[in-house]
Amino acid sequence: MTEDMGGHRFDRIRPASEATAPVSAPIQGIGSVSAIGGAASEVVLDRAAIDSLATSADPAIAGAGTVGSQVKLRVGNSWLIANVRALRLDDRSGYVVAQIDFLGEGDEEKLTGKLYSFRRGVTRYPVPGTPVFPVSTADLKQIYAADDRAHIQVGNVYPTKDIRAALYVDAMLGKHFALLGSTGTGKSTAAALILHRICDLAPQGHVVMIDPHGEYSAAFKTNGALYDVSNLAMPYWLMNFEEHCEVFVTSDGSDRQVDADILARCILMAKQKNRLAAEFGKLTVDAPIPYLLSDLTQIIQLEMGKMDKATDAAPYLRLKGKIEEIKADPRYAFMFSGMLVSDTMANFISRIFRLPGDGKPISIIDVSGVPSEITSVVVAVLSRMVFDYAIWSRGESPRPILLVCEEAHRYVPNERNADGSSVGRILSRIAKEGRKYGVSLGLITQRPSDLAEGVLSQCGTIISMRLNNDRDQAFVRAAMPEGARGFLDAIPALRNRECIMVGEGVATPVRVAFDALDEVKRPASGDPLFSQLWRQVGGEDQILERTIRRWRAQGR
Repeated sequence: MTEDMGGHRFDRIRPASEATAPVSAPIQGIGSVSAIGGAASEVVLDRAAIDSLATSADPAIAGAGTVGSQVKLRVGNSWLIANVRALRLDDRSGYVVAQIDFLGEGDEEKLTGKLYSFRRGVTRYPVPGTPVFPVSTADLKQIYAADDRAHIQVGNVYPTKDIRAALYVDAMLGKHFALLGSTGTGKSTAAALILHRICDLAPQGHVVMIDPHGEYSAAFKTNGALYDVSNLAMPYWLMNFEEHCEVFVTSDGSDRQVDADILARCILMAKQKNRLAAEFGKLTVDAPIPYLLSDLTQIIQLEMGKMDKATDAAPYLRLKGKIEEIKADPRYAFMFSGMLVSDTMANFISRIFRLPGDGKPISIIDVSGVPSEITSVVVAVLSRMVFDYAIWSRGESPRPILLVCEEAHRYVPNERNADGSSVGRILSRIAKEGRKYGVSLGLITQRPSDLAEGVLSQCGTIISMRLNNDRDQAFVRAAMPEGARGFLDAIPALRNRECIMVGEGVATPVRVAFDALDEVKRPASGDPLFSQLWRQVGGEDQILERTIRRWRAQGR
């Protein structure tokens, strides 16, 4: 008789009726261990035993022995729980060989054989020949039952209908999280669901969400503060020098350095005109001190007229022309208006970071109306303000902030798509260092493979919905822990509103069906119903007139 890689003979498997189990709670065995190898091992399954369980009223037992299901093995006084990663048929013996990944262990109740006190990790491994048993719904309740830590419930554990899946808020936010999923899988609704539950748990929290498509304002009308170009009022002088250069410096190559040097000198002189400059002594060009754009252009004009300047007038004319162009463009009024020159820094931080929250713990920053040329700068300023506030408020009573970034691959691109913008650098820094300062990062993306390498690996909790692209699947697989690989294989087969959750925020890797969200709490991201909408006629003249008026006014 053929032997497998672990040296365990197929003909030594005891039939299901002979499998060892507690006398008071007989359990039908479905196979035995054939090979042990650290995190992953192999078991041999009896097809007849598996088939006999398929009609069980317990959905967990009915699915025993299938990819993504769990099995348990008794070692001493403990039950080891493992996930079935892959199956193959041994043609010569007719038995099914399964690769399993160990998830954790729990204690065994002596009288009943039941599992309790489940915990992640394995302290003692089984030996080849150890019987394998199916996991029941009662076992799953013990495995996935939330402990006393603060948590939110977001759905049901697959394949059950009543076991609630919990995310531990402190662990999830303390080490960042990522929500991944292809377009149309329900990613935006899942993000809204998670954020709603966090807001319900912490109504005095501090959450800032960057919304590039204007989807989430509809979802947080009642419990969020909503900002767009009409009311954001973000002062231009909050930009640091790097961000100033992205907006005002238009040249390339060696000319760019010349322009940047002139701009740095002139900005510093403009800031020194403010009375606040006298309070702080020597200023740096990055200090958030208000200055007038008119002062800046006037200083550039004066510097250009000096006889001892190192260059010709071209750099000064470029800078002056760009600044005047932005001042005159109404699309930039939300940031470069003359009304934003007063010292409103405290008011801006208070509004955006919800300090205090007044029962609305989340700020939705809709940047869909921001001109595309400076969208990345606006996101960079908001992200850097979160990080800088956390750094400079050390020693004060802590106010941790969660920064959620939708379409994250646009702002933290990989090297292939990198454009050298400041937003990628600040978000990468938050991913690496934010935890030390009380800044949590939530990344939402449909293209994880386009994210900067290393950023996803900094996320302690990964919530992955269906990913259709092979490269995205491989990228996520590389970022996930070894024990979750069996769950990852199910990612292409997930249904809408289903996900795999792994990492610090969950007790053990788990497949979850998200809860349905009330209509009023959903983002405005539904797919258009072409078959219905294309039947509607009438009023096209008025639609075109209103649309063109808004188009020309560049307003919404």
